[in-house]
Amino acid sequence: MGFLQRLKDGLKKTKEGFVDKVTNIFTGRTNIDDELFEELEEVLIQADVGVKTTFTLIDKLKDDVEKEEITEPEELMQYFQKELKSLLQNDEGGFNFDKDLNIIMVVGVNGAGKTTTIAKIAGRYKDQDKKVMLAAGDTFRAGAIEQLQIWGDRLGVNVIAQQEGSDAAAVAYDAVQSARAKGVDLLIVDTAGRLHTQTNLMEELKKVKRVIDREAAEIKAGVEVLLVLDATTGQNAISQAKLFNDAVNVDGIALTKLDGTAKGGIVIAVKNELQIPIKLIGVGEAAEDLQNFDPDEFIEALFSSEE
Repeated sequence: MGFLQRLKDGLKKTKEGFVDKVTNIFTGRTNIDDELFEELEEVLIQADVGVKTTFTLIDKLKDDVEKEEITEPEELMQYFQKELKSLLQNDEGGFNFDKDLNIIMVVGVNGAGKTTTIAKIAGRYKDQDKKVMLAAGDTFRAGAIEQLQIWGDRLGVNVIAQQEGSDAAAVAYDAVQSARAKGVDLLIVDTAGRLHTQTNLMEELKKVKRVIDREAAEIKAGVEVLLVLDATTGQNAISQAKLFNDAVNVDGIALTKLDGTAKGGIVIAVKNELQIPIKLIGVGEAAEDLQNFDPDEFIEALFSSEE
């Protein structure tokens, strides 16, 4: 099964809970009026598009109606899809690895799917004959190191680890040194899942990032911070992302569990409000269900009339 079909299947809840309602607004009337925009506004906000992004979209559609002299609601729906694509554009899905050693520091709250996302990324690049290494920087949660080591064994990749409770920055330091010595192409550093409101843990995260940046600069390695967000947490994901971004300058987002929500509007809110590229989206448990984000493909899957 190709990813477009996987995407269509994974977005089924969003299609039923969001897109079908939007479609009914445009197809269930004969003229464009204030009531149409009010109904659309309500559906968008309910779908976790967010107030700010909703108002942006409504304003753009009103401009389209005026400039293009649109009178038919169904024609306006085509413009709605176009405006959604426009909001999601300029996202380069996936990663641009152009250094001898490339480092991804993975951050996020517990339960967002950090460890499985790391494993899926590692598996993908190992399949592309890249030399991959993992660093067990989550020294806080019981069983986290063992969990990453199990994935390492399954994938056949080295895992750099210390004891539970040890200094996460020291793990990161060791991992960069080891990756350099062993000619690794991709090092993925796990970090302790933390609530964005836990100030002491956010400070630790900054320390890990400083160590990685310092060591990477010496050997001219590339560094990216990937924030893993759970799509089912809705608008809370936005506030999480803002605080993580303030702490460590997030370069990209992996939005997981999109198959578990009827409110897929969060994709649009994340991109528009944060202006951080969505690198990856996850629509299921299988390794193939985590893919580079493609705005055109995403909108096509959402509005496709096929099952």
